[in-house]
Amino acid sequence: MSEGKNLNFVEQQRMNRRKSRFVVLMFVLFFAWIGFGGDLAFYLITVESPPGAYRHQIPFIGIGAVLIALVTAKYAWVTGAKKVLWATGAWEIIAPKRQEEKVFLNVVEEMAIASGLPRPTVWIVPDKDPNAFATGTEENKAHVAVTEGLLDLLNRDELQAVVAHEMAHIKNHDVKLMTLLAALIGVIALMSDAAWRTLRVGGRAGSGRRGGGKKGGGGLGVIILALWLISLLIAPLLSRILAMSVSRKRELLADASGVQFTRNPMALAQALRKIEDAHLPTTAMGRGSAHLCIADPLGRRLTHKQGFLADLFATHPPMQVRISRLKAMAFKYEKTGVLSTDV
Repeated sequence: MSEGKNLNFVEQQRMNRRKSRFVVLMFVLFFAWIGFGGDLAFYLITVESPPGAYRHQIPFIGIGAVLIALVTAKYAWVTGAKKVLWATGAWEIIAPKRQEEKVFLNVVEEMAIASGLPRPTVWIVPDKDPNAFATGTEENKAHVAVTEGLLDLLNRDELQAVVAHEMAHIKNHDVKLMTLLAALIGVIALMSDAAWRTLRVGGRAGSGRRGGGKKGGGGLGVIILALWLISLLIAPLLSRILAMSVSRKRELLADASGVQFTRNPMALAQALRKIEDAHLPTTAMGRGSAHLCIADPLGRRLTHKQGFLADLFATHPPMQVRISRLKAMAFKYEKTGVLSTDV
């Protein structure tokens, strides 16, 4: 987090977008390696096989992987937001009945005006743990959802600050990126499983063909095959680490962006403190959508820590770090009258 401490909000936003493009590029290159790396390895190993033996010449692993990736990613992109909302059991506020629902709807309308965005669809998640998230792939098709527990816990200013945070995710195109990354993670996991199945079937079929041929086509093919197998093993883990890295950076940016909309950093700091003090996990949110929430819904201890492991595996920066940064903003604002959103 020290890498961005001297950057203002606009510069940090620009840097995070560059990093996001880099992460997506890494995913694409990783797809290419998982898809066609195996074909290359099998080609090198079988290229000098004796007459009548199997020669791997058609890159069916790569072709199959690309087709699976395209279809699955497209499907996840189109249906991702609806599936997240459906999975949480969320229901849309159309005609608010409770006073808390009316306040929530009013706050969303206010923050839509403050952020210059169309008003998102508003949802309630039937869960007593306080949490919130935004989802959607376009600004005019975005959704903001909060749990019943959040509505019951926060006052109006604090609720406004949380909604502003979620609107910041929409304005910064975080929800679009995280929806894409979630789709890519699912595709990589599917590709990894499919490649292992193909390898096992090919290994059983090929074991009956090995006989008096040459030594398997040379050392380069064996080395590439070994690297490919290692990649298959770590592919799901590596893809999640990349996605969580993006998620952590964008939580800090959304905190700062939301403060620009409300001009009230202490309200968000107080809201995050109340959310942090609620110990129950948000059971409505699963592991696959944890990165969308304002706080880790799974209640994992790693999220509260700093250090190498937390930087690798936590979906959110430590809550105490976020609260401290917001309090520092509030202190400067009170002393100078200037809202500094350096992040």
